[in-house]
Amino acid sequence: MKKWLLLLILPLFLAFKSEENNKIYGIWWNPEKTSKVKIFKATDGKVYGKIIWLKVPNDESGNPRTDIYNPEVSKRKTPLMDLVFLRSFVYDGDNEWDEGTIYDPKNGKTYSCTMTLKDDKTLEVRGYVGISLIGRTATFTKAE
Repeated sequence: MKKWLLLLILPLFLAFKSEENNKIYGIWWNPEKTSKVKIFKATDGKVYGKIIWLKVPNDESGNPRTDIYNPEVSKRKTPLMDLVFLRSFVYDGDNEWDEGTIYDPKNGKTYSCTMTLKDDKTLEVRGYVGISLIGRTATFTKAE
């Protein structure tokens, strides 16, 4: 009897855990509210984030802003709009995603990164070098 009960409860538990994992998906403001980021699950099953709105979308010449600080010269003309800068996060449980990276278009550097969903409207994104103690946390807020 206990085995049957476990077989009935296990799918409900997994469905709840999966639903909890989905709370990160959607549109988020960056801390300065100068851009909106769409966080989504890609076909590889990992979580990514891309810029979908910029407060200042064009440079002083009226052209779309590009990734001018990218260390790869060939990518410096890549538009910031739709730039995927959060990459390859894996859900770790307890509203945490890790094993990802964050690319900072303000300096062209990529950092290890974790994300923690504090509540339905608050996402902490921590970029770091080496160990997470050496890093910086930015708080994103839900835009939807």
